[in-house]
Amino acid sequence: MEDSDLLKVRKDKIEALTASGVEAYPNDAKVTHLSAELHAAFGQMDNEALEKVTERFAIAGRVMAIRNFGKGAFIAIQDRKGRIQAFIRKDRLGDELFALFKTIDVGDIVHLAGRVIKTRTGELTVEAEGLRLLTKCLRPLPEKWHGLTDVEIRYRQRYLDLVVNPKVKDVFEARSRIIRFIRTFLHDRDFLEVETPMMQPMAGGAMAKPFKTHHNALGQDLYLRIAPELYLKRLVVGGMERVFELNRNFRNEGVSTLHNPEFTMIEFYMAYATYEDLMTLTEEMITSLVRDLFGTLKIAYQGTELDFTPPWRRVSVREALVRYAGLDPAALDDRGGALREAAKRGLLFEDREPLGKILMAIFDETVEEKLIQPTFVTGYPLEVSPLSRKNTQNPEIVDRFELYIHGREIANAFSELNDPADQKNRFLMQLEQREAGDEEAHGMDEDYIRALEYGMPPTAGEGIGIDRLVMLLTDSPSIRDVILFPHLRRREAGEQKAEGENVGG
Repeated sequence: MEDSDLLKVRKDKIEALTASGVEAYPNDAKVTHLSAELHAAFGQMDNEALEKVTERFAIAGRVMAIRNFGKGAFIAIQDRKGRIQAFIRKDRLGDELFALFKTIDVGDIVHLAGRVIKTRTGELTVEAEGLRLLTKCLRPLPEKWHGLTDVEIRYRQRYLDLVVNPKVKDVFEARSRIIRFIRTFLHDRDFLEVETPMMQPMAGGAMAKPFKTHHNALGQDLYLRIAPELYLKRLVVGGMERVFELNRNFRNEGVSTLHNPEFTMIEFYMAYATYEDLMTLTEEMITSLVRDLFGTLKIAYQGTELDFTPPWRRVSVREALVRYAGLDPAALDDRGGALREAAKRGLLFEDREPLGKILMAIFDETVEEKLIQPTFVTGYPLEVSPLSRKNTQNPEIVDRFELYIHGREIANAFSELNDPADQKNRFLMQLEQREAGDEEAHGMDEDYIRALEYGMPPTAGEGIGIDRLVMLLTDSPSIRDVILFPHLRRREAGEQKAEGENVGG
């Protein structure tokens, strides 16, 4: 049958049930047990032991399979903790409820009550003595043997993906556990969780292209935040010496397996600390997290073993360019030489591009992918670090690190720039780059300068990309696999209709 015909058949069933006095969508069902609780309590018992269990159990969930055999049937019920089998018998239910069962389809949500037994094959089963239809599934679930494999449909119809692909739910349960662990880790170290504006009068805190909107009542443009950094550091100025925020950022950039325009980050700031202190803290946080999840510090990601055993490798940008990119050491301090090295790798720049940006472009193109094991990269050029403190020994670089794992940036941290005069000069330098055509250059934030003029203690801050971290720890190849509703290009009406027709079976 075509999906449209099946839809009509199921709608007709609802009309017939309603006409017979059966409520189609009741909302008074009570559940006493979940599938996993029954398996845990009775899964090891044999039928002789189960005969002594007089308690009746009420369960509810989605029907995932039906095996009919005349006056009886086995059905698989799926709830939030797993699946359990139920046994339907006409002589147990009676004629009226058995007739109701005959209207049940795969995908329907039902309520069952009964005792637990074991089948001949040893499967724990609820022998139904009561049955209610709670919700009719009007559209057929994907065909049993092929399932929902089209990734586009999986991402667009995540609700269906979760129903038919149990491992998808495991990923998001792991994501929740990871976030909970990080929150607890910081709370235990006296960090305070705060919230800062999602809509900001000036996009700042990172070098990225923002999303722009307009507030009618205020009569002004606002920007979805690209980072909470400048607001969190304002709180440090105000005496909140250890703060963090775990929330969404928005960057008007490309979409790929590693990028979603709306993504989750945690940023935290710690007064009287340096970027080196945060390297130690980050190493401790992630190794503790990995051990909590896996019981070991060696895990596999997409077929590659990752070893989180500390201490993690540390390398400067300059060392990495020579070691991994084969860069001529002389080009590290010579703009012309750096341009020639970039050209060899197919990278071309405008005449005004500073040396630091050229070197980092070469780094991004040739070094990142080679940083497989957890690696702290330090010594970033001043030109690409407008909010970082200058290194005391070498003012051409800043006190900053980025953490790379499996060729991906996972974290970015630095000792914060708290000299208001230096910060203003950095903003002015960024404005020059913006005027030269760099849409990602940082703007001038006069209020932030004013805040620094009241005095911010020596501080270190860090941002960790939650989505990328979850990818690593759930062995997920794409960022879309760890975001419940990733952004996708909108489909036209005809494509949407075809999509709906392709998921059933």
